[in-house]
Amino acid sequence: MGPPALATDVRSSLVVSSDASGARLLDSELKCLKPFASVTMEEEKPFNFFRVLFEGFIAGATAGVVVETALYPIDTIKTRLQAARGGSQIHWKGLYSGLAGNLVGVLPASAVFVGIYEPTKQKLLKAFPENLSAFAHLTAGAIGGAASSLIRVPTEVIKQRMQTGQFASAPDAVRLIVAKEGFRGLYAGYSSFLLRDLPFDAIQFCIYEQLRIGYKIAAKRELNDPENAVIGAFAGAITGAITTPLDVMKTRLMVQGSKNQYNGLIDCVQTIVREEGPAALLKGIGPRVLWIGIGGSIFFGVLERTKLLLSERSARPSKPNPSKEQ
Repeated sequence: MGPPALATDVRSSLVVSSDASGARLLDSELKCLKPFASVTMEEEKPFNFFRVLFEGFIAGATAGVVVETALYPIDTIKTRLQAARGGSQIHWKGLYSGLAGNLVGVLPASAVFVGIYEPTKQKLLKAFPENLSAFAHLTAGAIGGAASSLIRVPTEVIKQRMQTGQFASAPDAVRLIVAKEGFRGLYAGYSSFLLRDLPFDAIQFCIYEQLRIGYKIAAKRELNDPENAVIGAFAGAITGAITTPLDVMKTRLMVQGSKNQYNGLIDCVQTIVREEGPAALLKGIGPRVLWIGIGGSIFFGVLERTKLLLSERSARPSKPNPSKEQ
């Protein structure tokens, strides 16, 4: 049996693998599966926290950079739609404005998220009962999101200020934000970011993991890249639609700068509803669902492929050094 991908739940009874000859789920085993059951595997090597952490860092960084570069224009359009007040006009130039500076933050943020998520998930899956694997995924997603938020929030603030034309470059954005608003300006909208991203991360990864588990049980094999991509797209689109109002609030608080148009989350919601109507809380839902749906497809597809390659590489026996044998 080949090395398992990191996202596979590590247990010791059922076998679901494309290269396990003759391995099949028995009907009696299928009947015993409960809601939110996890896919389990044969006994394998002891859990190596640092290897999982390292491979998660690499896989997360790779997936984050690929999806951010591919879909940045859609994200820019979404941000401008959400930031526009009343009948403000949307400009369509500079859709890649701020990409380079954003990648500087996206790479470590994605690395930290997946690097924390993977070992946390595997530890929790061993601690939780098998029929509660969904709660392990939810908790791991929230913990990963909280850890990466320390990098993601300043990155998001700078990116969105540049997307709305407030600054010409990332260094200028950092320098002027700190000069006018202090270091806290880089964390503008932090509470709204956590309010949006912690449930987003938890829900998206939980939906993705649970769909993969169910699909594996039905298919009785490991999933291929297109299947992982489709599941990732579905998980991203659903989660993106649900959390759009939180994203609108986060955008408004992050781009307001020193104007202080809103005094916190509650005032932000009340002001938007009073001045623009409840429908304004769904501004940008189309580009957001499209962006996160396609992004989920690319992110999870690249993530699973990278993790598989890293897992296979770490499982290869090291070649003997000829000089030592002489």
